[in-house]
Amino acid sequence: MFKKYFLAMALTVTGCFSNFVTAEEFTISDLQFEGLQRVTLGAALLSLPIREGDLVDDYDLSQAIKKLYSTSYFESIQLFRDESVLVFKVKERPTISAIELTGNDKLSEEQILDSLKSSSIQVGDTLDRTVLTSIEKSLEDFYHSVGKYSAQVETIVTPLPRNRVSLQFVFREGLTAKIEQINIVGNSVYSDEQLLKRLTLSESNGWWDLFADDNYQKQKLSGDLEVIKSYYLDRGYIRFKIDETQVALRPNKKGVYVTVNVKEGDIYNVSDVTFIGDLLGHDDDIKSLVSFKKGDVYAASEVAAVEQSISKYFGRLGYAFPEINTYPEIDDETNTVVVNFSVDPGQRGYVRYINISGNTSTKDVVLRREMRQMEGGWLSSENIELSRARLNRLGYFSKVDIDTERVSDDLVDVNVNVEEQSSGSFNAGIGFGTDSGVSLSGGIQESNFLGSGDKISLQTKVNDYSLSADLSYTTPYLTKDGVSGGAQIYYNKFEAGDANIVDYTNTTYGLKLSAGFPVNEINRLGFSIGWENNGISQLNGYEQLSDFWDIYGSFQKSDGSANFKNFDASATWTRNNLDRGQLATQGMSHTLKAEATIPGSDLQYFKINFDIRNYQRLTLDGSWTTLLRGSLGYGNGYGTFEGSDQILPFFENYYVGGYRTIRGFSSNSVGPRAFYTGVNNSGNTTNTYTDSAVGGNAKYTLSAELIFPTPFLDEAYSRQLRSSVFIDAGEVWDTEFDYDTYSSYSCSRNCDYAGDYSKPGRTRVSMGTQLTWVSPLGPLVFTLAVPLKDYAGDTTEIFSFNIGDVF
Repeated sequence: MFKKYFLAMALTVTGCFSNFVTAEEFTISDLQFEGLQRVTLGAALLSLPIREGDLVDDYDLSQAIKKLYSTSYFESIQLFRDESVLVFKVKERPTISAIELTGNDKLSEEQILDSLKSSSIQVGDTLDRTVLTSIEKSLEDFYHSVGKYSAQVETIVTPLPRNRVSLQFVFREGLTAKIEQINIVGNSVYSDEQLLKRLTLSESNGWWDLFADDNYQKQKLSGDLEVIKSYYLDRGYIRFKIDETQVALRPNKKGVYVTVNVKEGDIYNVSDVTFIGDLLGHDDDIKSLVSFKKGDVYAASEVAAVEQSISKYFGRLGYAFPEINTYPEIDDETNTVVVNFSVDPGQRGYVRYINISGNTSTKDVVLRREMRQMEGGWLSSENIELSRARLNRLGYFSKVDIDTERVSDDLVDVNVNVEEQSSGSFNAGIGFGTDSGVSLSGGIQESNFLGSGDKISLQTKVNDYSLSADLSYTTPYLTKDGVSGGAQIYYNKFEAGDANIVDYTNTTYGLKLSAGFPVNEINRLGFSIGWENNGISQLNGYEQLSDFWDIYGSFQKSDGSANFKNFDASATWTRNNLDRGQLATQGMSHTLKAEATIPGSDLQYFKINFDIRNYQRLTLDGSWTTLLRGSLGYGNGYGTFEGSDQILPFFENYYVGGYRTIRGFSSNSVGPRAFYTGVNNSGNTTNTYTDSAVGGNAKYTLSAELIFPTPFLDEAYSRQLRSSVFIDAGEVWDTEFDYDTYSSYSCSRNCDYAGDYSKPGRTRVSMGTQLTWVSPLGPLVFTLAVPLKDYAGDTTEIFSFNIGDVF
């Protein structure tokens, strides 16, 4: 029984007292707790600022209670005194056993739970009921900021056994308020129409305006106000300001009226440009970075661009953290401004460590050998960007981030973080055409073998016209200087008649050794030597083939077959500054290759090929990009054989058509047709043309492509998926074709196929759309294309699907 004093109590969680009874000083003989369940007695006693034997008064007791509340263990506390014994009767805060969300469409569950966690509301924590009201209000404020003014958030607390509770957050989001009208007040230089068309938000024009962004959002409005301000500041109105912005809500909370009050001011011109600070002796270079001069209209964006250019300039010199500030001196009497650039380069930064993370398969050395920023050297922004570009061009990573972390005034760490993507692929293809039907192919390659950066490829392909096996290995760093080396063994049996080409069989096997030498960061030279055997059989005696046998008839056996053994050599120049190895968005890549058989081989010929790709970003992030592609090829014989000029062998001809060249046309189907010459019943010589292509010794292809974001795709997948629309064009011809001889003969069949195959002029054109996905199996390419310009005998391929090849 408590004899002397009762100290209030049913205190609120804020620690305020009610009905406090005054007590004189006394010495505590014992401290007791009643109501403890989850909290141990020891933990409760340790949280008290008073102990047994202490002399205490009213103030000490109040501080003790506040200290208990601060532990967040208790929902209510009562304090009783029995002589010198203090008894704390407590009710512990309940434990949150479950959190349920209903009705939240605008906010994701992850967003809400993260917000609750920051307020210490999560499963397993104790519940502080006082924060629930503030949480409800903050969530409602968010909805109001995105225009949902009728949104309500209610929290339902359900008690459970063992002092536990279940929390249910019920969201009633309602409709987003539409912008009924946007008024700009105070503008005279630029009309409302000129300003409003630059905003992302717009007035509601009815359901038919599908592309209008008329949902009110506070954040977007803030961004639009900055757009208006920048528009004026870039045109000399340095005194421009937005006085006030009013947002009026309709009573039904379904519409808002926005009023923006502005003061335009006058146009100001630049009267002088000065530099303050240490330019490190590079005065002329830095001053040359200024893009405006005395008398020009002041433009804030140009000033900001100069600041950035100066910062980059010092970054290339190793000053990683320069401070570039602009202080305009405004003269309102003359409407002029002096632009003062304050320059503080800071201390030159040196790289302590290069830290690499995110590479689970690729070895660190593969990344480090591409880095052009070295440990121990001074930090160069130019070398950082070059390192980033080289890592992206490897094609092993979907994302490369490089940032610098300041360690001291003159030391930084360079942190490289990558996200790996599939560098190997199961190369397969499925194609469907209106005439070609279904075709299949398959193979395996790994461009980052065991994380070493070496490329190994084992290709075995079987389809309607080819049986092949190819084993190759390439190491890009045969030496530490970046000299590459490679070897290839291959076999191929090609049935031309099944590949839309005039019928013959070519069985090829050979060996090739190659080496590459870096010239600089983007240029490279490559060389190769090899030996190859071509076994030709099942020849069809069409007219163009007779020109070949007129020269090389001595190789022909009694059954019409022939074997040719050749040694060959090639030289290649490659220039590549693409920003990525796959799905590039910026830069150019071109390859010039010359190859020829070595004198003394059975056949003497050469081929020259040039391929180019140019990506140009239309938006800063590269989501909208243009791609221009081109390819040229020419081949012919050199020297003589048994008194005749040598020519390009027919089995080395170029062929055009298919998704690698002109999409919308069947593979290899474009170009000269095989024909036969005979004598009709009247004794006249006639030509009979076939559906089969024979290729030619010259070709070109051109392509223009617009790359755009894939609709309905999450931004996280944008680096793995690409959509585009394109126009392709190209053709192939045979400069050695004797048109004058054969044009004098009459035609008896497929006469629409006839033409002068010796020169260009029969261009094929197609257009379509393509979807490319860099999947775990390798790149998948889906194409829909239709011909815009074709000729008699061409076969089309509206849809194609391929795995393992990306433009």
